[in-house]
Amino acid sequence: MSLNLEEKKAVVAEVTGQVTEAQAIILAEYRGMAVSDMTVLRAKARAAGVYFRVLKNTLVRRAVADTPFAGLADQMVGPLVYGISADPVAVAKVIHEFAKGNDKLVIKGGAMPNSVMSAKDVSSLATMPSREELIAKLMGTMQAPVTKFVQTLNEVPTKFVRGLAAVRDQKEATV
Repeated sequence: MSLNLEEKKAVVAEVTGQVTEAQAIILAEYRGMAVSDMTVLRAKARAAGVYFRVLKNTLVRRAVADTPFAGLADQMVGPLVYGISADPVAVAKVIHEFAKGNDKLVIKGGAMPNSVMSAKDVSSLATMPSREELIAKLMGTMQAPVTKFVQTLNEVPTKFVRGLAAVRDQKEATV
């Protein structure tokens, strides 16, 4: 069923809103995919905070025009599903992981602001650690010197107490 003009404007406005917040858009062809598989993929995308939707290519072209994602318009051909997210790794991971287990979902490409990516680039992006993982690693790296410093400072009085205990034990043994 086709959309009327007001519905099309609403879809373009919704997608434009998502694109303004986005750090990545991934395109995948879903030809021949079962509805149950698409439902599972949508649930995974929603859990990861990814805007995931099947849209008319012409409406998305209008939404990305005059944005840093305008170069993506050339890849918008055929039945596509769009993954849009503020976390570029999350959207790439969700779609890439699902595509590995379902040969009907084929990644066609994607884009980050002012940069169009091929399907291979999307796969590389999907293998990167997520933002949370990178922050955790950074925090661990930043805390390591402080932790080691505190342990070193704690060793001086510990060794002193052990030395006193050894002297005490030696004197008790001689008495």
